[in-house]
Amino acid sequence: MGKITILEETTKYPLTLMGKRAGVCWGADVTDDDKNYKRGLDCLTSGHGRVMEYVNVEMVIDGYSARVIREWYTHIGGAPTRLQASTRYINYHDFSYITPDKIAANPKAMERYGKMMQEICDACSYLEEECQIPREDAALLLPLGMTTKIVDKRNLRNLVDMSRQRMCTRAYWEYRRMFADLCGELCKVSVEWEYIVKHYFKPKCEVSGFCTEKKSCGRKPKAENL
Repeated sequence: MGKITILEETTKYPLTLMGKRAGVCWGADVTDDDKNYKRGLDCLTSGHGRVMEYVNVEMVIDGYSARVIREWYTHIGGAPTRLQASTRYINYHDFSYITPDKIAANPKAMERYGKMMQEICDACSYLEEECQIPREDAALLLPLGMTTKIVDKRNLRNLVDMSRQRMCTRAYWEYRRMFADLCGELCKVSVEWEYIVKHYFKPKCEVSGFCTEKKSCGRKPKAENL
């Protein structure tokens, strides 16, 4: 599967930073990091989500499908930004791709799937090398299942909001895996990140106490059944 690399520009101690920023507006002592930590924790407990926008997360997301990255881009709140691997300059003659579990478990489907991907690789190579077609034109053959790489920047509030939808059982399977990978990598940054991930990254039903989906997985009761 893919890999997420958290970059050094990411806020290492998010709770402390949030408390420090809030303390400025409260006329509090922001030189004491213990007090800043407690203040940041209090902000989250009290639902003061604005301070989460000061927490920076920068990462390289590599080896996931172009399809799931297109979905990642839909979470544009909180002024995130990103750069993606170019289809004009990168050689995709032998691109890697994502294989869904249900296809991998079916030998006939797997054989056909693999042949199709190889045919696309061969066609890209033929168009460029034999027909002198520009790479940016030949690249239109590329499927959404090809893997890609992006450099991504966003804030904590955006990620918490993203978790509500993408940790839901109804979310696209690859996105759920990618978000789980992100949670795992953030937990490695510091104990403050580990606390935030475990307490604030959760699907919307865990927050509301009921399911809002038309087709529920059954994890929580539907609102009308409460």
